[in-house]
Amino acid sequence: MTARRILVTGATGYIGGRLVPRLLARGHIVRVLARSPQKLADVPWAGQVEVVEGDLGDPAAVARAVEGMDVVYYLVHSMRARGDFEQEEAAAARSVAEASAAAGVSRIVYLGALHPDGPLSRHLRSRVEVGRILLASGVPTAVLQAGVVIGSGSASFEMIRHLTEVLPYMPAPRWVRNRIQPIAVRDVLHYLLEAAELPPEVSRAFDIGGPDILRYGQMMNGYAVEAGLPQRPIASLPVFTPWLASQWVNLVTPIPRSLAVPIIESLQYDCVVREHDIDAVIPPPAGGLTGYRASVRLALAKMRAGDVETSWLNSSVAGAPSDALPSDPDWSGHTVYTDVRERTSTADADALWRVVEGIGGERGWYSFPLAWALRGWLDKLVGGVGLRRGRRDADRLHTGEALDWWRVEELRRGSDLRLRAEMRVPGLAWLEMHVEPADPADPQRGGSRYRQRAVFFPRGLSGRLYWFAILPFHGIVFEGMANRIVAEAERAGAAQRAGVTPGAP
Repeated sequence: MTARRILVTGATGYIGGRLVPRLLARGHIVRVLARSPQKLADVPWAGQVEVVEGDLGDPAAVARAVEGMDVVYYLVHSMRARGDFEQEEAAAARSVAEASAAAGVSRIVYLGALHPDGPLSRHLRSRVEVGRILLASGVPTAVLQAGVVIGSGSASFEMIRHLTEVLPYMPAPRWVRNRIQPIAVRDVLHYLLEAAELPPEVSRAFDIGGPDILRYGQMMNGYAVEAGLPQRPIASLPVFTPWLASQWVNLVTPIPRSLAVPIIESLQYDCVVREHDIDAVIPPPAGGLTGYRASVRLALAKMRAGDVETSWLNSSVAGAPSDALPSDPDWSGHTVYTDVRERTSTADADALWRVVEGIGGERGWYSFPLAWALRGWLDKLVGGVGLRRGRRDADRLHTGEALDWWRVEELRRGSDLRLRAEMRVPGLAWLEMHVEPADPADPQRGGSRYRQRAVFFPRGLSGRLYWFAILPFHGIVFEGMANRIVAEAERAGAAQRAGVTPGAP
């Protein structure tokens, strides 16, 4: 196998984040194009790749990224439900196509979507158009058209998992009877890796899929069997439009409405492999393709072991705030409201930091859980991300990943965590937590200090009214949060000193 110089777009995404380390393991030289390079700061392979900052919508950045590359992986697509994303995706594809041709790239690999002939949803139509643009570039291109991807952390798997686990009875749209050919994420990665080795005369689209053709309802009950749950009765109801179904998914799963809409739109059709021509150029993986039930079993095992490599959670959410917190002290001219709490603790800084980094998800936010839950449901009702996204790892956070309704904007492990709110609020909001030894000049003396700061930039009159409306709750929520974080660190520290495992009876 020849080592190649490879550009990966979408390296912060679900598939791209898994593909990069596998390319490196094969000896390839990898460059990534990232709009937010800070999201890659904590990934294990960060020091092994070259990072080019930029967006696919910026032709100059794309030209810099493709320069000197042999292979370009195009793994980016929009998951917005509204707006002119079709035009934006087509423009980005043309930019990559033109730059790749000009730079002498020898191969483009694009992960598209299985689709039937005839009218399509906007998202499927856009995926097809991107593939067409790349194939017309003059650069040999492999368009791999996959259906529902099943793996730990994939959006499709998480939607199936939560619908099955939450609902004992499933009133469902007619699309639960449509035929779908799911594919294991490991098999998607197999085809992507091998596509880099295709000879130049191969330039076309290929359907890829797993060995099973199922109805969506069968996929849900297949999950139930593997998860040890009773099979769910499913009723197909004609009144469920894609819009209504996306509201339902938004309410009962962590999948936000902006992501549920394109997924559900794509389920309106039978999406099965129509040809198996891929077998002539890329043989199936050793041992064959992974069946649906085996894919679910593997995904559940990864989750139980806390070994979820990448997750849909880390994908940017359409409509969510993305502005970084401006630097102190002038706040870049914003009107700003803050809530600051400071505590000293007998726990050492390491113990206090472990509590801070482990916040959220199943552990919660250490204060007034009913208020947090209610605010999460309200956010869900208006199409926000809600509180149920949870976290990928129970103990460690990484820059750029999701944490309930927050996004980790900055992480300096051991001292600082800054979270940016992605819930629907009339303004921009952040939560900062800082840990330091009680005596920074002599950390060995023990003890620590904890500083917590909520920052809110109101938008218009509604933002100001919102802040003052919730102000009475701050004394309960933020005060209780600071007190309980410190108390939990002291309890864990005392248990450790006594030789007791925290949480043991």
